Amino acid sequence: MSMSQKTIKLAELKQAILAVLYGGNSAERDVSLNSGKAIAQGLEQAGFTVRLIDTKEVPLTTLVSQNIKHAFIALHGRGGEDGCLQGALESLGISYTGSNVLGSALSMDKVRSKQIFKACGIPTADFSVVTKADFCELNIEQQLNALGGKVMVKPAHEGSSIGMAMADSPEKLDNALVDAFGFDGDVLVEAWIDGPEYTVAILGDEALPAIHMETPREFYDYEAKYKSTSTQYHCPCGLSEKEELYIKGLSLKAFKATGASGWGRVDLMKDSEGHWQVLEVNTVPGMTQTSLVPKAAKVHGLTFSELVERIVVLSIN
Repeated sequence: MSMSQKTIKLAELKQAILAVLYGGNSAERDVSLNSGKAIAQGLEQAGFTVRLIDTKEVPLTTLVSQNIKHAFIALHGRGGEDGCLQGALESLGISYTGSNVLGSALSMDKVRSKQIFKACGIPTADFSVVTKADFCELNIEQQLNALGGKVMVKPAHEGSSIGMAMADSPEKLDNALVDAFGFDGDVLVEAWIDGPEYTVAILGDEALPAIHMETPREFYDYEAKYKSTSTQYHCPCGLSEKEELYIKGLSLKAFKATGASGWGRVDLMKDSEGHWQVLEVNTVPGMTQTSLVPKAAKVHGLTFSELVERIVVLSIN
């Protein structure tokens, strides 16, 4: 599509109703409610006619009856970020922002995405997978020692650090697995990475300035992300130009490897030996005025309303 065609299409979109889908039923509902409201406000400032729709309260078929043809997905976690919503919208003939069904599903699945990273030569920490069915026969101490004696436990299909925990003893690992199984039947057990955490936002084929997150907590958990006032965000991130260019390229490679597209965010850490390790790809990251993607976009020169408009433009085929 040429630039003039995109301009015409954007003008048409601003005349139509753009649904912002938010809320939902996932464990990240509260975050999604905040993201959706911020996105709707930003889109309205950009000149769009917006309708906020909480998918927990309103069935998707309502979009068809209201003649809505386009949607901005602001749902985090299951049911919104895992390909289910994307497939439903496609079946209804409604275009949407962000990754398609496959890219959403693979990126949301921490186990499958790690397997893809390994297959593509993308550096990522060693890991194992524990299922509920295997748990009773699992040698906890052996599992821990095989991954260096200290691990991060993650439910395979949750975001926002929900259900995650550090374990450095068999007892802690046992408890962490039990807690994680409360969220998911598949759990990723990942070798602990001792080092700083960074994130790179992606817009189309472009990587935005990296952000370095610092927290006094043991790791960048839900508390550090959404509640703590002691978490610090550095953008510019403090890396040399050469190293930031490297992690931007690495992030784009990881993003494309899982089939993600449009926009999103890639999280990375630098281990104690100075090696970069990709953690995961996020296809619908947080989008409040203070979230990570808007922070990077601001340094890149985009206001929040310009950012959400750009995301809509990227979804135009």
